[in-house]
Amino acid sequence: MAAAEATLGACLEALLGSRSHANRVFEILELLQAEEEEIVLSAIQTSGRLFGAFLERGELSVGPLPPEEEPLPDSHSAEEKYKIWMRHRYNSCVNCLVELMSHESFQIKEGSLCTLMTFVELEAKHPLVKSEWSFNFPQELLKLVVKGLISTEEDSSLLISRFQEYLEHDDVRFFAMKAVAENIGNVMQKTKEPLPVYQKNAFTFVSSISMPGKESEIKNFLVKHANQEEWKVSKLKEHRRAFERMWLGFLKHKLPSSLYKKVLVILHDSILPHMNEPTLMIDFLTVAYDIGGAISLLALNGLFVLILHHNLEYPDFYKKLYSLLDPSIFYVKYRARFFRLLDLFLSSSHLPSYLVAAFAKRLARLSLAAPPDALLLVIPFICNLLRRHPSCQVLVHRPDGPEEMSADPYAMEEEDPSESRALESSLWEIQCLDEFPTAGPDRAGGEKLIQALTTCLDRAGHIVSAWTSFPPPAGAGGGKLVQALTCLARSRHLEVT
Repeated sequence: MAAAEATLGACLEALLGSRSHANRVFEILELLQAEEEEIVLSAIQTSGRLFGAFLERGELSVGPLPPEEEPLPDSHSAEEKYKIWMRHRYNSCVNCLVELMSHESFQIKEGSLCTLMTFVELEAKHPLVKSEWSFNFPQELLKLVVKGLISTEEDSSLLISRFQEYLEHDDVRFFAMKAVAENIGNVMQKTKEPLPVYQKNAFTFVSSISMPGKESEIKNFLVKHANQEEWKVSKLKEHRRAFERMWLGFLKHKLPSSLYKKVLVILHDSILPHMNEPTLMIDFLTVAYDIGGAISLLALNGLFVLILHHNLEYPDFYKKLYSLLDPSIFYVKYRARFFRLLDLFLSSSHLPSYLVAAFAKRLARLSLAAPPDALLLVIPFICNLLRRHPSCQVLVHRPDGPEEMSADPYAMEEEDPSESRALESSLWEIQCLDEFPTAGPDRAGGEKLIQALTTCLDRAGHIVSAWTSFPPPAGAGGGKLVQALTCLARSRHLEVT
């Protein structure tokens, strides 16, 4: 180790001191591929100092780089030939550092990343490629960095988190988004099947990008230019366009189920607000909504944003929403979020009575097999529906109805809420909920439920009223939950939490 450090120090001093020692650069490049971690780390540091100095001193060729295997014409001076030759060595160093970003040692990965980003900053200040514009940014070098971050073989989340400090620079973030979009297109077009490791890394990267909310916030640049405000990187619209293309490019390919859920969780508040045209997400959301299960529940958030703010028309939306009501909604991780959205979708006073009644009835039927904690969510929810839509209160108060019902006209298996005949039925299921077991742990759950409902009533300042003219199945009696429901339906709106 000591000998290697001595060699690196001597090489650096010789190379910076005289061009006659140019061949010693190979010693540094060779040590970048050493087996000992400490030697590689020292070689990374030395190469960063060497080529950083060369970039600042203008000792690398600027402009198109001729292939190394082709002889240079005699018209080139010795200095030009030297700069071209050293530029090839610089490219070799960059490629080696990109490879080291997949090293088993995180310290080596981190060192390589930081050195490459130092080169990005220096190349922006001292460009190696002539541009027609006055604004320069080493996009090709950044593309290599992004390629190293989004590995196809191993989890890169820790290295991507280390990259976050660079994404705070508006110009780095802008060109990184463009690089990611291009990288995803190049990798995913080669396969029709999901690439779980690669797509997970890509999601980690794209989801870590924090977008500015206003154009005045775009002022933190890695490289400062004269007339900065004229650079397209200073425009919020351009950032949103790059952000939009990046996400659309990522979502156009088939995703593993776990990633589908992660995308949908953040879609409504972290993606849609930062797109120039959020309606471009319609296809993705409608496909997700049609998948079923938890993915459909999560897709509701994004659809709600598009329906409310972007005039999305979704045929048979409520029919599909109705079909999502099955026993699994009481056990999914996103239960509370689903009920909040369901509450919003059913809040309009313009909805037909048969539709609201169908939702109330289906939830009541499902509550018969729901866990006690879910009932604390469902019963207030049903009461909110009845309070907002007085025409549906015939489900609990039908003065001219029969004293007994021989059969329930409601068709639970009917997929179309308009054909379910819910408005002809009653919420007798709520009455059944009062008949909890008298022993065992379930009894404690039932008592806890009744106690919680009573607390809600006490806080609202209402007195439990008598249950009248409710047509349950023959032989059913009244109970605490029935009384609670009556009172809740007549009280103020209760929050669904």
